[in-house]
Amino acid sequence: MTDVETRMLIGLQRATARPAPLRAARALSHAGEHAAAWLAVAGAGAVLAPRRRPDWLRAGAAVFAAHGLSVVVKRVARRVRPVHDDLVSHVAVPSRWSFPSSHATSTTTAAVVFAPLLGRWTLLAPPLMAWSRMALGVHYPTDVLSGAVMGAAVGLASGRSRDGRTTR
Repeated sequence: MTDVETRMLIGLQRATARPAPLRAARALSHAGEHAAAWLAVAGAGAVLAPRRRPDWLRAGAAVFAAHGLSVVVKRVARRVRPVHDDLVSHVAVPSRWSFPSSHATSTTTAAVVFAPLLGRWTLLAPPLMAWSRMALGVHYPTDVLSGAVMGAAVGLASGRSRDGRTTR
């Protein structure tokens, strides 16, 4: 599977390795680093919308938990980031482990938990973040897909908890 994924990454990089898309991908990458932008949004929401403070704090906690979960899984899975002569890594990374993408995990959780607070447009963020991680050459497609699935699960579980429903 890794050979197929590597060929996919090479094709994606060849198609999008232009200055403007790379700037956008880097900006998304920096915003998603350690879920910082999403935690900042939750914090700002808690301060600026006191009536919805519990919802914003719950959303921030879900993003934090999703990021932490992805880091733990990454340490257990120990899948090495893409390496190939035809691939370029366009950003620095905090570790050599790639599975799952923590950026995809926290961004998807943020999109799910922020949607009731900000609108469904937040659901555009996960595919953009997934693209950025692959275009930058630091994740395989299955890294970002698994991160998105994990992030959606955490976000949906957080919503169920908020609504008083439990999963069984």
